Amino acid sequence: MNSKSSTASSTGLSISAVERETGLSKDVLRKWETRYGFPAPLRDSMGERAYPQPQVDRLRLIKRLMDAGMRPSRLVHESDEALNLLARSTPARSARQDEANVMQITLEMMRNHDPSGLRQRLQREMLRQGVRQFVQDTLAELNHAVGDTWARGELGVHEEHVYTEAVQWLLRDTIAKLSDISAHPRVLLTTLPEEQHGLGVLMLACVLSIQGAYCILLGTQTPVQNIVEAAQTHQADIVGLSFSNAYPQRRIVPALTELRERLTPEIAIWAGGAGCIRLNAVAPGTQLLPDLELAQKALLAWRTNAHTNTAHSVS
Repeated sequence: MNSKSSTASSTGLSISAVERETGLSKDVLRKWETRYGFPAPLRDSMGERAYPQPQVDRLRLIKRLMDAGMRPSRLVHESDEALNLLARSTPARSARQDEANVMQITLEMMRNHDPSGLRQRLQREMLRQGVRQFVQDTLAELNHAVGDTWARGELGVHEEHVYTEAVQWLLRDTIAKLSDISAHPRVLLTTLPEEQHGLGVLMLACVLSIQGAYCILLGTQTPVQNIVEAAQTHQADIVGLSFSNAYPQRRIVPALTELRERLTPEIAIWAGGAGCIRLNAVAPGTQLLPDLELAQKALLAWRTNAHTNTAHSVS
């Protein structure tokens, strides 16, 4: 992929990535730049806008406060300290109500057998909230709500499958738009045999892609030998595995140990998902990341270590 089509560079995120991340349209971002002098993007080697992460974080905060009824003309001129103070003092009720509304509409569309409308509704919600917030908060809660409703017998198996297909379509489309083959780290994502649940892998790929990683998706139920071969072929820096509550917990540590022994030491292993929550110890070079927030912190730590190692090798 060339520099112009990249969603992230060494200077920051592209305008398309910022639109997906914050829920603010490209037109709004350009208008604010002209009218208020913020955001103030840099320019990449092709002359395209590149938004540093601190500006993206500030834009996300402004969007949250706008959703609570505040005017952008006031917010863009506030200090970061003042914005954070406003955010802390703003009731979270509206956000919770939004999530409840999304859940209600989603369940109604599933029961009314409207898969096309469901895909469009979820896509609009992602654009409104931004990818990270939608995936980490709304989608995570929605998955639980759908699962609980199905477990109570209030949804048929085919209706739950319609939901899964709609979410997978949305996440795969988002990942494809964010992908930059030149980005680092290169993260290989899959599940082991007998682990059929792949939504966690796709959600992780979305969040990591937003942060500028390049994710290689192998689907689900990949044998260890094939994972090792794929990691070598794709020059992966990290292999990420997802374990749901349905996966036998006693098998997780032995599987991770086997994979650790067969991968080269420089390839990190990340294990995530609800199945990892109660685990304590794993082989060195393997990290337990049961939630998406921890995965983002692990990505930051990986980049810090990679930068430090590069600096040492140069000196």
